[in-house]
Amino acid sequence: MVKKISEFNVNEIIDLNVLIKQSDLRIAKNGKKFLSLIFEDSSGTIGGKYWDAKDSDAEVFATGKVTHLIGKKELYQNTPQVRITSLDAVSDSSIDKSQFIKTAPISKDDMEKEFNEIFFEITNPVWNRVVRNLIQRHQDKFFTHPAAKSNHHDFEGGLAYHTLSMVKLAKSVSKLYPQVNKELLLAGTIIHDFGKTVELSGSIGTEYTIEGNLLGHIVLIDGEIVLIAKELGIDENDESLVLLRHMVLSHHGLLEYGSPERPKILEAELLHYIDEMDASINMISKALENTQIGSFSERIFGLDNRAFYRYK
Repeated sequence: MVKKISEFNVNEIIDLNVLIKQSDLRIAKNGKKFLSLIFEDSSGTIGGKYWDAKDSDAEVFATGKVTHLIGKKELYQNTPQVRITSLDAVSDSSIDKSQFIKTAPISKDDMEKEFNEIFFEITNPVWNRVVRNLIQRHQDKFFTHPAAKSNHHDFEGGLAYHTLSMVKLAKSVSKLYPQVNKELLLAGTIIHDFGKTVELSGSIGTEYTIEGNLLGHIVLIDGEIVLIAKELGIDENDESLVLLRHMVLSHHGLLEYGSPERPKILEAELLHYIDEMDASINMISKALENTQIGSFSERIFGLDNRAFYRYK
C-alpha cells in the first residue's frame, strides 16, 4: 500500500503523486527565484521549496496541479517540510484529483440531514425564510467548499462541518443561558460564513476569487441578505432583518479583523466567540496531529504564531 504524506517519518524519502495546494513564485535574498509550495493528499499537507525556479516552472507546478514528488521529509523549527529532490508534472487527464483531497469527517448527506432538522428550531419567519433561501441558493457549494484557503477547516466540506460544529456549540450555550435568543443565534451561526461560497474557488486548488479579494465574504453575504429580503417582501428596516444582518457583519469581532461593525448584541458577541473557539480547536488539533509526544507543534499563523505542546 502506498504511503500518504502524514505517514512518512522524519528523514524518510517521500516518493508519490501529490496535489499542489498552494504555489507562490518568490525571490530569495540572493536574487534567485524559487517556488514556495504546499503539497496535499487525503491525509494532510507538507510544505517545500523548489529552488532556482523559472517562470515556466510556476505554470507547470501551479496551484491545483498534480505532480510526482520525490524528496526527504525534514523538520524545520518543529514544522515538517520536504527537501525536494525532483518534481515531475503528471497529466491531469489521467488523475482523479478528488483522491488527493481531505474531506470532512461527516458525510455530505448526514450534514444536510442535520441542518434540515435545525431549520425547524427557527420559528421567526424572517430568520427562517432568509436562512432557507440562502441554503437553497448555495446548497451544493456550502456542503463541498472549505471554510478557508488554509488555517482552519481547509478541506472539502469544511465550511458546512465548521458551521455544524458551531451550531452544536450555539445550542449548548443557549441551553445554559436562557437569556440568549436561541433562534437568532442559530440563524446567525448558520449563515455567517455563507459568503465563502463566493469568496473561495472550491476545495481543489483553493484560491480567492476576484469578488473574494475585492469584497470579502462578510460584505458578499450581507448584500445577498438584502436582495433576498427585497425579493421576499421583507421591509429592510424590519428589526429581525437588521439583527440578522448585524450578526453577520460583526462576527469577526474587531474592525481590524474585517468586521464593518463590532458586536453590539449578546448573540453577536456569542457568535464571534463560538466561531473563534471552533476555528482554534481545529487549527490546534491539526497541528498536533503531526507533532510527536513531548514536543511542540509548528507555529500556527492564525493563533499569533504560537506553538502548542503535545503531552499525549
